[in-house]
Amino acid sequence: MKKAVLILCTGNSCRSIIAEALINARLGDCVQAFSSGVAASGRVNPLTKKVLQDHDIWQDQYHSKNLDEVMHFEYQLVVTVCDHAREVCPVFPKPVEKIHIGFEDPDGKPYEAFVETYHQIEKKLIPEIRRILC
Repeated sequence: MKKAVLILCTGNSCRSIIAEALINARLGDCVQAFSSGVAASGRVNPLTKKVLQDHDIWQDQYHSKNLDEVMHFEYQLVVTVCDHAREVCPVFPKPVEKIHIGFEDPDGKPYEAFVETYHQIEKKLIPEIRRILC
């Protein structure tokens, strides 16, 4: 059975969506990733979608979600990818391991910043998720 990980960010439009897609693409045999925003923007940044499409891992199911949409799942790990999400991380119904690996927000920057964020998440987060859950 796959283990579930929740990736939390502030707006759930860039970093957490990229992380969700990368985890599902690279570790999908042992992990299912979900993402949410602690103050969800309600939209995926178009450059987030583009970088995921360019790497052939975009799925139409990826969308900006608020915590209410994801709190009913049981997670084995919660990852915060921005300082604000770490500071306001909610209490979950059952105890769950939490880690923080922060990434710079590419929102408002050129496409190259999204590519860099993608590579940083691939380099830093994927091995950590693999180590903990696979």
